[in-house]
Amino acid sequence: MLSRRVTRMLALLLTLCLTLAAVSAQSRKNGKATVAAEDLRNWLSYLASDELEGRATFSEGLGLAAAYLANQLRSWGVKPGGDSGSYFQRVRVLGVKSANHSTLTLEVNGNTRTFKDGEGINFPRNVGGKRSFSVEQIEFIGYGLNAPVANHNDYADKDVKGKAVVYLGGNGPKGLGTQFRRALGGRGRYATDQQQALASIGPIGPTGFGGRPGGAGGGQGSRGVDQGDFTTVQRLDHPLSPMVTASDEFFEFLFSGSDVKYAELKEKASKQEPLPSFTLKGVKLSFNLNAEYQIVRTQLTRNVVGVIEGTDPKLKDTYVTFGAHYDHVGYSEGEIVQGANGPQRQGTVGRVKAGALEDRIWNGADDDGSGTATLLGVAKAFATASNGPKPKRSLMFIWFAGEERGLWGSRYYVDYPSVPLDKIVANLNMDMVGRNRDDKAEEENTVYLVGSDRISTELHNLTVDANARLGHPLRLDFEMNDPTDLEQVYYRSDHYSYAAKGIPIVFFTTGLHPDYHANTDSIEKINYEKMARVGQLVYETGRRVANLDHAPARDNRGPRVGKGSNGKIVE
Repeated sequence: MLSRRVTRMLALLLTLCLTLAAVSAQSRKNGKATVAAEDLRNWLSYLASDELEGRATFSEGLGLAAAYLANQLRSWGVKPGGDSGSYFQRVRVLGVKSANHSTLTLEVNGNTRTFKDGEGINFPRNVGGKRSFSVEQIEFIGYGLNAPVANHNDYADKDVKGKAVVYLGGNGPKGLGTQFRRALGGRGRYATDQQQALASIGPIGPTGFGGRPGGAGGGQGSRGVDQGDFTTVQRLDHPLSPMVTASDEFFEFLFSGSDVKYAELKEKASKQEPLPSFTLKGVKLSFNLNAEYQIVRTQLTRNVVGVIEGTDPKLKDTYVTFGAHYDHVGYSEGEIVQGANGPQRQGTVGRVKAGALEDRIWNGADDDGSGTATLLGVAKAFATASNGPKPKRSLMFIWFAGEERGLWGSRYYVDYPSVPLDKIVANLNMDMVGRNRDDKAEEENTVYLVGSDRISTELHNLTVDANARLGHPLRLDFEMNDPTDLEQVYYRSDHYSYAAKGIPIVFFTTGLHPDYHANTDSIEKINYEKMARVGQLVYETGRRVANLDHAPARDNRGPRVGKGSNGKIVE
């Protein structure tokens, strides 16, 4: 005879089996599948192991990771989406010499002067394709900073779309803390990308922050190979909005017809005093962007690409893309030496946490091992769902290389896509989805959504709906979508490469924490259940987009949800 205890245990097991069967049946009925936490644990245990040596771009470890990802896709019948019928898209990273002949002609009340690159004005080494254009609407915008946290917004009640923006003050206004340094450095990009200005002009100097990010180069590379003046993966003939820096000589002439002269503005800026904002009247700027480029160095890495074909004859040649970057920063080649303040490791590739000096490998379990593994989970869920209707659109899964070096893999992909860009209806990107922001327990149920509303209100609302329909919805936080976000997260992962081409995106992240880019970002700190839930949200969002009878509408209304926002946008 069975004991009561055993009988109860059998009853519990029977109930559990029936529950799982019911869930499975419901999933089959709805054509859904599940992203499994145990799968994520298994995959990430390899991807973030010491064997892969931190997955640095151009490293053997990244090659091992690429092969591992391809093998998983092959095992589920996901089709290759890379070059020549493979799972790999070769990414060419170019070192480029620039002979920059660009000029800026300045006309003030009928008086004209032309400033050449390096003579009163500095253009970025990469000015994009050759072109000329003029701007007659020029706004002096003070410090050019929008920082509500510091109670400072130079753009309040200003519309600079289609105009040129001028700003001063390398250190910003008085009282601005060091945490705003990234925002100061991004003022030119903020003007052109967020405020849709045609061009920006700021001050020259170590804190002037001129130029375009992600393209620095110069000097000699390994084995004497010249790295060139800048590094890029993108086409050199595409137009770029000029973000230039200028000298006192330029600004003196620019403000010569103004009621407020440059000397007065410069003095106020040096003292970090409030600056006025006004339109520069009687001024015309004529840009002649003209550079000759010579490729002097080529390095090769790979994106990993898999495709699941859609079932609808009319929609299957359109795509929902899912992304994550699979590279990290590698390992330290240097040894531990005695420094002035005690032992230290030489040649570090990131932060070394206290008590972890012996660990020379930056495993990147959360950044972005978590996104890499979760993307595998989403791909498997779509590929192995055995019952129910398959998505109407095709699905493309891309693991990008070189994100840590400047969004290389995604920037390359959108310039050299494997399918026409106009066939891509949305991009869902994951980066760091395996922890709680700042390791706070109250963040256990939170995921941050960035960019969801900027290009397509419909995609934003669809994502919110997808979350609401989950059995255990996540708390959606839009703080990092605020255009004044100090960390400028919107620009810092691979979704931005798509957004810059006008493709609707949603970026999913659980936020930064004390192990970000430290040698202690390791697998024992990962919350696999939370990863799986984020993956399920990405799956459900993607499934809805893939089954829409139209592409998510692109209304391009910009960021509207931010800190304190909640839920759908009411039209």
